[in-house]
Amino acid sequence: MEDLLITKRHLAGVALIAAAAITLVGCSSSSGSSTTSTISKAKAETATSAAAFGGMKGLIAAANAEGQLNVITLPPSWANYGKIIALFEKTYPKIKINSANPNGSSANEVSAAEAQKGESTAPDVFDIGTAVLDQNLDLVAPYKVSNWADIPADFKDPSGKWYYDYTGLMSIGYDSSKVKDAPKTYADLLKDNDKVAIKGDPTQANEAASAIYLAALQNKGSADNIQPGIDFFTKLKAAGDFNNVLPTQATVNSGETPVVLQWSYNNLAWGPEAGSAGNANWKVVIPTGSAALGSYYNQAINVDAPDPAAARLWEEFIYTPAVQNLYLAAGAYPATLAALEKNKTVDAATLKTVGAPPSNFVQLTADQATAAATLLSAKWAAAIK
Repeated sequence: MEDLLITKRHLAGVALIAAAAITLVGCSSSSGSSTTSTISKAKAETATSAAAFGGMKGLIAAANAEGQLNVITLPPSWANYGKIIALFEKTYPKIKINSANPNGSSANEVSAAEAQKGESTAPDVFDIGTAVLDQNLDLVAPYKVSNWADIPADFKDPSGKWYYDYTGLMSIGYDSSKVKDAPKTYADLLKDNDKVAIKGDPTQANEAASAIYLAALQNKGSADNIQPGIDFFTKLKAAGDFNNVLPTQATVNSGETPVVLQWSYNNLAWGPEAGSAGNANWKVVIPTGSAALGSYYNQAINVDAPDPAAARLWEEFIYTPAVQNLYLAAGAYPATLAALEKNKTVDAATLKTVGAPPSNFVQLTADQATAAATLLSAKWAAAIK
């Protein structure tokens, strides 16, 4: 794979298209629909499609009656979730979104669902990594969105318990004013004492774990063998190059975390794309020397969602072309990209700017992710002690 330095122009038109393309679920006019819902909460909790509500108008009415939606671990800069949440509230003004723990992990989503079960503050929906989800399938309820056929068969559970939403590529973000030599591979990170940070604890957070997975690919490991990735971070720690600070926009701007390994869409969001709030010297590169690593996150509905109709409406909304294009505008590849291209509903200018998904894309399967997570749980603490 050629050295890929990622840049992305502002795509103001995409937000405009998304806001105007109220080929959203049921059309925006339905958000103010006078349709009344007679469906009980118990029936909403077991609904596996909009048909259980009598169609989209009934689903919208039931969600409006609930009046809120609880999401969790969705930072505004992550895959365009700030714009996505704003568009949902504009489209359905009777529903207020409560966003909890925006900088949390997939494991935090599970612990919140368990600790707050039966409470009005419990998460309604999850945006969750595969390894954590696979260990907690009892927490999710089956539901199939109206354009279920647009999601590839291997991107979803046949019963509707989970479905991929988007992926980025694991990348190196670095401050070009502080890093002497632009890194192209993980091996380059051992050369200049550049203090490399990852996004949290890899035994808890999928993004952090994926930095270790790519280290394995970069060091002759594989999706079935991530031990070389753990070994790499042991070397990084021994060399004084591992930075045990949780990176944020603030730490990037201050120079505290001059190198960050995270998803491409998150690194992009901290650079010039953030305008005056970002770091003008922040560069993003997809490491060469191995396959590109991605990891689709999963949408799922909490089986004990306090707002079961709003949770289902959120999923319908997420898979509309408008929202899938908002993922793409952030540099994340949406799950329905092939259908968007086939149906000519993709924002072609955005896709051209972001670029097609790489041909050497690798993602761990659910079984591989579970095995990798088990190994990390056993060995990570010792690797960086």
